[in-house]
Amino acid sequence: MSEARHVRFASNALEASGKLFPVSLAARPNVIIIGAGPSGLMAAEVIASAGVGVTIFDRMAAPGRKFLLAGRGGLNITHSEDFEILLTRYGDALPRLRDALEQFSPKVLRAWCEGLGESTFIGSSGRVFPARFKASPLLRAWLKRLASLGVVLNSRHEWRGWSDEGAAILKGPEGQFEVAADATILALGGASWPRLGSDGGWVAALERAAIATAPLRPANCGFVVNWSDHFRDLFEGAPLKGIALSFGETSVRGEAIITHAGLEGGALYALSAALRESVAASGEAVLRVALRPDLSVAELERRIEARDPKQSFSTFARKSLKLAPAAIGLLHESARQGLLPLSAMDPARLAGFINAAPVRLKGVAPLARAISTAGGVLFDEVDSNFMLVRRPGAFVAGEMLDWEAPTGGYLLQACFATGAAAGRGALQWLSKQTGAPESFVSRT
Repeated sequence: MSEARHVRFASNALEASGKLFPVSLAARPNVIIIGAGPSGLMAAEVIASAGVGVTIFDRMAAPGRKFLLAGRGGLNITHSEDFEILLTRYGDALPRLRDALEQFSPKVLRAWCEGLGESTFIGSSGRVFPARFKASPLLRAWLKRLASLGVVLNSRHEWRGWSDEGAAILKGPEGQFEVAADATILALGGASWPRLGSDGGWVAALERAAIATAPLRPANCGFVVNWSDHFRDLFEGAPLKGIALSFGETSVRGEAIITHAGLEGGALYALSAALRESVAASGEAVLRVALRPDLSVAELERRIEARDPKQSFSTFARKSLKLAPAAIGLLHESARQGLLPLSAMDPARLAGFINAAPVRLKGVAPLARAISTAGGVLFDEVDSNFMLVRRPGAFVAGEMLDWEAPTGGYLLQACFATGAAAGRGALQWLSKQTGAPESFVSRT
């Protein structure tokens, strides 16, 4: 394979800094993609597979940094639940995401993984993982495929918006320059984990282009709780397992972690959007924690009434209710905040308290520590193909768009799906500009 057909990570792919560097080739149209995460790489594959030249620019030293982090504990790539249920995970954004998700569904995503030599399996929770449980083998196979399609990847290049002539402004190791292309796809991610490349710096560039965005906010995030020093010192870092968390009419089974600042963990992330909005509106959100959700209040009350009066509550809770020390500590902490000690509660009230202990969330953990990002480019700013209506030929994909979803594979699923949709949209756009068939856009 010639060097031109390898995915390259070198700054010397561009020559004259500060000058207009035309990426478009005389033989065929060419697309530039800003961002080498799942959305950008998927758009690159769709476009390059149609015979169109693709050049990717990414600000990091290597592609897929956040994708690799997501796979550190086992890459949860999608979910196996009924597709109509899966669609509900995208909330108010579903009408604008449905078509992309239907065309690049979990079934399609799993088949795509298989095509890269990475089989998948369904875990006990219904989540879907690569058989090797890692992101790195999948990413390596993917980059190899992109190389075979002639995709060029330039690292350490930061996008800074558009010039007055409509060229992309980029800054690389050799300085700032401009790139003209036949179409552009923006896939710069959200603003969580900025050290991995997605820092939300693109918002200012879009604002300069009069493209409206919703403020970037933490999603799938932790929350601040004003723990007592005693509780924090004893239980910071301790897990709360087999619990159910409730807010409003929604209840989620899972786990949480007691942190120095408050709480985080999968069960909490599933409620984070509603909790975040409550904190923003009223300054707090009252989370209800069921520490033995598998036991009814009636059964808890029966066990409490049968308790030996000589036995301490902590011993009783550990032996009869099978509560871990952190769970018992949380009950005492919650009671302290409510100014009514557990010893003052009758059996009925105590039983209800164990399965609905109130925890007051007083703030949201910083965006930089969130799993994902809410907010982004408003859907009113893009058409059905995710093309910017104010910037024809420029498309947006992934977390840059204004949607959010819980963890469990839903995030990556939509990033892949919108990347593929933006790629298809770019091919349609090029087809209209050249009059060539969408299946193989070419100027030859």
